[in-house]
Amino acid sequence: MLLFVIGLATMLFHSNLIKKIMGMNIMETAIFLLFIASGYVTDAKPPIALAPGEAAVNPLPQALILTGLVVSVSITAYALALVRDLYRHFGTLNATTIARRKGSFT
Repeated sequence: MLLFVIGLATMLFHSNLIKKIMGMNIMETAIFLLFIASGYVTDAKPPIALAPGEAAVNPLPQALILTGLVVSVSITAYALALVRDLYRHFGTLNATTIARRKGSFT
């Protein structure tokens, strides 16, 4: 929860676009850790050739996290490409300055 709040605060209180992307990545990491922690079972083993009645680790959260990581990396790459184009057009990474200028993006 603390990691998510740190990422959210970074996104809300920093005007630098790179820092906002970093905050978004911190929030994503917090969500991934929550899913991994939800699949934890004490004294459980991988669900491969278990004896009847033995506790098994749930593999679904791990599969979801792998998919989430791919989506996260894709979104981060796209966001960085957009920030690069904004910097080329406006000459700054400050979101407040870019919002004030609001010129044409050609």
